[in-house]
Amino acid sequence: MAEIERPQIYLITPPSFELSSFPDRLASVLDAHEIACVRLSLATTDEDRLSRAGDALREVCHARDIAIAIDTHVQMVERLGLDGVHLTDGARSVRKARKELGEDAIVGAFCGTSSHDGMNAGEGGADYIAFGPVGKTSLGDGSVAEPDLFAWWSEMIEVPVVAEGALDIELIRTLSPVTDFFGIGEEIWRQDDAAAALGDMIAAMG
Repeated sequence: MAEIERPQIYLITPPSFELSSFPDRLASVLDAHEIACVRLSLATTDEDRLSRAGDALREVCHARDIAIAIDTHVQMVERLGLDGVHLTDGARSVRKARKELGEDAIVGAFCGTSSHDGMNAGEGGADYIAFGPVGKTSLGDGSVAEPDLFAWWSEMIEVPVVAEGALDIELIRTLSPVTDFFGIGEEIWRQDDAAAALGDMIAAMG
């Protein structure tokens, strides 16, 4: 058996942050740990705020050769010089986004707990599929992406898979053998020292 590679970190921004301070917080985490990609995941739909955040975080990420994607807003990818988009509607927009952004852009799809959606998104050209939440949360409809889903996916499907949503140390230990990426965001940004909190999660991957 080949040694299983440790999952990579897909870092997700908080849903709101202060533009005066967050880029420095992000930079300190990127400098402390190896990060595969960053996702700008603001809850706002205010175009000006998204643009200013995208510009600031792109500079931080690209200075460190780290790709940055944005939630949902396909139109903003090229305009802000970002690397791709994270779609939150399962397989529905994947083909359209791929056509608009071209072959080199990152196109990812969040598919909740549906392997069927995940397979459709993969066939549509998604670079990765995200399932979640993996932990219990009062958000959403209460459904949880179980470890079995990741185990099945990693055995049967070649498209990389991301585990995200309400992660904790125990879940990271459980899911490390069966996921390619962990989507980590609020779990560390809620802590005073985000880099140290992420370090604890990485250590749990074994």
